[in-house]
Amino acid sequence: NMNFFPGIWWSLPLVLIWATPPVTSSWWYMGAVGSSRVMCDNVPGLVSRQRQLCLINVPCRRPPEAMLSIGRGVAAWTAECQHQFRRHRWDCHALERGQRLLGRVLLRSSRESAFVHAISSAGVVFAITRACSQGELKSCSCDPKKKGPAKDSKGHFDWGGCSDNIDYGIKFARAFVDAKERKGKDARALMNLHNNRAGRKAVKRFLKQECKCHGVSGSCTLRTCWLAMADFRKTGDYLWKKYNGAIQVVMNQDGTGFTVANKKFKKPTKNDLVYFESSPDYCIRDRDVGSLGTAGRVCNQTSRGMDSCEVMCCGRGYDTSRVSRMTKCECKFHWCCAVRCQDCLEVVDIHTCKAPKSAGWISRT
Repeated sequence: NMNFFPGIWWSLPLVLIWATPPVTSSWWYMGAVGSSRVMCDNVPGLVSRQRQLCLINVPCRRPPEAMLSIGRGVAAWTAECQHQFRRHRWDCHALERGQRLLGRVLLRSSRESAFVHAISSAGVVFAITRACSQGELKSCSCDPKKKGPAKDSKGHFDWGGCSDNIDYGIKFARAFVDAKERKGKDARALMNLHNNRAGRKAVKRFLKQECKCHGVSGSCTLRTCWLAMADFRKTGDYLWKKYNGAIQVVMNQDGTGFTVANKKFKKPTKNDLVYFESSPDYCIRDRDVGSLGTAGRVCNQTSRGMDSCEVMCCGRGYDTSRVSRMTKCECKFHWCCAVRCQDCLEVVDIHTCKAPKSAGWISRT
């Protein structure tokens, strides 16, 4: 129901992820500019009617609160994406290197695209829900349904405090993030909608009940409880597992859904991430696939995983440099209650991947 929101932000397309100028990150651009008119006039990819909608019922001298909240959400999901991919060839830093690189990643319908759509959708849910609870948005507040007496496995309690209004956050994210995809009926749009939904559901999965005890000596004869979102890292860790278990699919014959590409695998659920095409190896700098390459990346000489020098450097070998750094050492506990450490100079070897013989950008267009 698009009338759910008093503003017009449901009309802004997901194309903003890759259509904005090369700033720190995509949706941040909308919350960083000065006035709402400047913002609406400078967001690329909006048609004339969308720019008109962008200015309706918006104070003319400040950006809308929702966009400022989304800016914080972008910071959360960008950092989380980079954390989860920190040991992989594609490390999510294309998000910081301009819209063309990220756009190429998203247009390939790969596992990485699936993860970015899911984590970014989750980031919007998290940011808007948090803003509601903190009273930063006029259109929402704490969850109005969490009032009065209730019961759980531990007995009776009263809803109190401020329960996170996750349902509002999900509805906002669905309308805002899915707007562009709902206009398209192709396979990629269907895939993006599926992964966007998986991201939204992931945030709600970690909604937890917190309680405060009342009574003599904290006996918990009376309890006041509320629902709160878990740290965003839990959502990131969950979606990372879904990324590793993502299911390759193909469109069914009537174009309304998916079937698995390999019949040996299970049919994807609403919680699974799906993708259409295999990922490139991301070994070299390639504009067409949004790859920065792995030249100069730090690798782990003793690892056997994805961050190993053999895997990270794609067989090109690596350089080793010896560096000195200060670390905390000889830490001792002193009664009561402090830990005091000394500063020690440590010499370590840093291994970085060699560049290919031709280190420039590759582009087939």
